[in-house]
Amino acid sequence: MSKLIPVTILTGFLGSGKTTLLKRILNEQHGMKIAVIENEFGEENIDNEILVQDGREQIVQMSNGCICCTIRGDLVQALSTLLTRRDAGEIGFDRVVIETTGVANPGPVAQTFFMDEEIASRYLLDAVITLVDAKHAHLQLDQQEEAQRQVGFADAIFITKSDLVTEADVAELRHRLLHMNPRAPIRLVNFGEAPIDTIFDLRGFNLNAKLEIDPEFLRADEHEHDHDHEHGEHCGDDCGHDHDHGHGHAHDHHHHHNHTDRIASFVFRSDKPFHYGKLEEFLSGILAVYGEKLLRYKGVLYMEGVDRKVVFQGVHQLMGSDIGAKWEDETPGTRMVFIGVDLPRDAILKGLENCLA
Repeated sequence: MSKLIPVTILTGFLGSGKTTLLKRILNEQHGMKIAVIENEFGEENIDNEILVQDGREQIVQMSNGCICCTIRGDLVQALSTLLTRRDAGEIGFDRVVIETTGVANPGPVAQTFFMDEEIASRYLLDAVITLVDAKHAHLQLDQQEEAQRQVGFADAIFITKSDLVTEADVAELRHRLLHMNPRAPIRLVNFGEAPIDTIFDLRGFNLNAKLEIDPEFLRADEHEHDHDHEHGEHCGDDCGHDHDHGHGHAHDHHHHHNHTDRIASFVFRSDKPFHYGKLEEFLSGILAVYGEKLLRYKGVLYMEGVDRKVVFQGVHQLMGSDIGAKWEDETPGTRMVFIGVDLPRDAILKGLENCLA
């Protein structure tokens, strides 16, 4: 059985800098052989600028050994074609990057890697990376639910064009993104200059026993629950914000609460174990009712009668789980994060509470 080919999905609204990043991947001497699949109806096409095509040839070899494949049709078809030609020795690549069109919802693209057997047996979905344009992000997030979905789906978020806005703007945007998706690390990227290791092998879909949630989000989250005040009020120096930009606007960037994002996240934590049957029944009910609205969810669970961590995660209705490592030196406890559209947060939290043994 040959090694699975890792796939990265690149998403983001028009003008967010995907093309710049792709050009870098397709031209830089990084020593990797990468196949880039481009959806061909974006306004900002790579083709006309760096590819000369005769119109028939869909797969073009680049000077650094990468290949670019433009698709007008079906993604599964494109992935199969790449495999066939790779197996026949006509082309070589070790990984794939898929650029979705600006307005695309990455959900169905991600689902392809779990639902299509041929694809799932050869490719491994590594991560969804979302590019967010610092200058236009608020407007796009306010107006386009697809932009919000792209953020909710992300395993990593790159804020581009931050040189065009103030530090306070970036801080506010970061804060807003954090509440939509606390599990994706956010980094500033200028002109596609992201280190390759921040793009590849992020293992966002691995069933691993580490659940990374931004600590700033967790602190804010605890704060919000213990007391009902805005968590901007007591923002001390340990709150994870960069306070080096003067305290003049330390509280301004909390006014993003005017943006009522339909996509939001919440965390469930407990140090009591779950009752297996109850939890299974509850989760399958939630997936049946809210599957389409659940973008990403992940958890490390403490189950009654199991001395190992139980790890689960999912995309929409597709959930996978696995038995992880033993609870060695740490106190067993559950941590789950849910990211979705208009989810009934309190009902889900209460429901999970009722599944505890």
